[in-house]
Amino acid sequence: MALGLGHADEEARAEVEVLNSRLEKTRQLNKKIQASLNRLETNGKSMQEAIGPIYQNTKRLQALGNNLEEVLAAIERMRQPSDVKSNEEAIIKKGPARAGLSAFLSSVKRVNVALIELKRTNLRSNQATVADLQRLVTSGSVQLESYYETILKDNVRPVETLHYITHNKPFPVLDQNKTTRLGLITSHLAWSARQVGYTGELPVLQIYASARGPYLVSTLQILASASVNTARKKEQTTPYRSGTNGITSYAMAIEYAFLAEYDNICSLFQRDEWGRVFNLTCQGAMAELRSTLKDLDSHIKSNLNTDCYLAYEIIQVISGLSANIESRTGELKDSFAKALKLIKDTGKQSLGELLEDTRRRVLSLQVIPPDGGLPVTSDAMIRLQTMVEFLPPISSIMISLGDGGWKSAPPSSNSNEQIPSLASFDVTADGKQIFAHYCIDTIDNLLSSLQQKGKSLIKGGNGALGVFIMNNVTVVDRMIRNSELQPLLASRMADVDKWRKTGASLYTGAWREPSAFLLDVQYTNRTARPQSGSAASIDSVAVVKALSNKEKEAIKEKFKGFNTSFEALIKRHKELVMDREVREGLSKQVQQMLEPLYCRFWDRYHEIDKGKGKYVKYNKTEISGVFIDLNNAAPRSI
Repeated sequence: MALGLGHADEEARAEVEVLNSRLEKTRQLNKKIQASLNRLETNGKSMQEAIGPIYQNTKRLQALGNNLEEVLAAIERMRQPSDVKSNEEAIIKKGPARAGLSAFLSSVKRVNVALIELKRTNLRSNQATVADLQRLVTSGSVQLESYYETILKDNVRPVETLHYITHNKPFPVLDQNKTTRLGLITSHLAWSARQVGYTGELPVLQIYASARGPYLVSTLQILASASVNTARKKEQTTPYRSGTNGITSYAMAIEYAFLAEYDNICSLFQRDEWGRVFNLTCQGAMAELRSTLKDLDSHIKSNLNTDCYLAYEIIQVISGLSANIESRTGELKDSFAKALKLIKDTGKQSLGELLEDTRRRVLSLQVIPPDGGLPVTSDAMIRLQTMVEFLPPISSIMISLGDGGWKSAPPSSNSNEQIPSLASFDVTADGKQIFAHYCIDTIDNLLSSLQQKGKSLIKGGNGALGVFIMNNVTVVDRMIRNSELQPLLASRMADVDKWRKTGASLYTGAWREPSAFLLDVQYTNRTARPQSGSAASIDSVAVVKALSNKEKEAIKEKFKGFNTSFEALIKRHKELVMDREVREGLSKQVQQMLEPLYCRFWDRYHEIDKGKGKYVKYNKTEISGVFIDLNNAAPRSI
């Protein structure tokens, strides 16, 4: 066992010696590595000390090179404007027509860019060059604007308006070649203005309007003149007939021309410029329209009673034109309203003037014809019938006036009224209903004036006056029912019927005299009560026998008075000239008023002359025949 322990110790010592040997070698290697690092550090410091000055010199040389390059670049930039001036001046002097539009625009743009860059340097040495470039830019812009105007005016002739209107063809627009060139110039001028910070209205807008405006005026001028010329009639007393004036063709031409011009503008300008250019371009044509409507207004005012319908037609046509233009462009609504203002005022004034004219014509009558038929009545109704043809514009006038507004003073022609706004109208008003009220006012004005004049001119008392009124009422009624007035006035016919009742009341008033003779006095306090009941139950013999002599004489006088009065009225009735409807109506009313009274009176007292016919000239059958005969006076009917 001791031998075993000794052997193990020997092995441990051997391993320790090996480890110590290796550790020593490691120490020696570390010393060598440390010595090498020390030598390397010493050599690095020496090299840094040697290379450092060279590196610093290299950096300084790089900075100097960069500075030299920047100086050279600046010199080059300073030389470029002078080069641009010499390179582009020849092109700009040639102008867009000779140099070619594309080349000219490119040249002007290069000069613009060079001028902007040169101004940024703000060097005094460049002031002369800046002035030269500015001169080139200005020259280029002036030539472009002149060339722009030349293109617009080249081969532009007034359009044969009637050809396009009659064939319902849109007016021609600028051809594609012109549009392309004009568009390039417009875009360049807009770009140039933005580069220099220009914020005002571009001159090109006014140039376009100045070139195209006269074209519109000359295109529309013939129809403008035709509108005025066609208003003049050979027969001044002839009422205006719808469609006989040239205003409709004129308005169609304006619409076609304006919309074609708007299409041109939309293809050349920015959207926010369309309205401004369009208004500028149409200024001359709108001034011509205002002048034309002013001339027409003067003519209408001079012939208001016959040509007021032309005012209504103009209002309708121009209002429609304004709506069509606005729906497409959103423009010119106020311009059309101002142009139409005089005509609208005249249209309003005409309503009261027509009423006054009717009254004047009636009151100026010196004689009333036997038949009572007067032109003034049919003329007044024809006026209303004609006005229905222009119901839309008249309805708008009625709404603007308000119900009964025609009775107020007409607006002054010199007034500075603003264009009425929507707030000034009663938006719930019905123009047709207001017009119906105006029609009734016209009829009332006519018939009341006729009644007033008839009192002084008609001989024959109230009976003849009543027939005269009823004859005219019948004319009025017939002209309503046989025209487009009927649906408008259907609910207002009671206002017409009241005049028929007035006439009938005046006429039947004269028949109260024979009626009075048929009224007798019956005493109920006497011993023998008067007989009552049906006619068959009345014993005339007994009734007459019960009368005193004085009462009998009174009954005889009543029969005599009735006969005289009745026969005079029958004769007068047959002599009066009545409309057939009037005669039938009045005959029926007279019969209804008198026949029952006479039959009752006859039943009681016909035995007063014992059938001799001395006092009782008519029995019940004969009196009925007389009333029937009243309807048979056809030769005296109208």
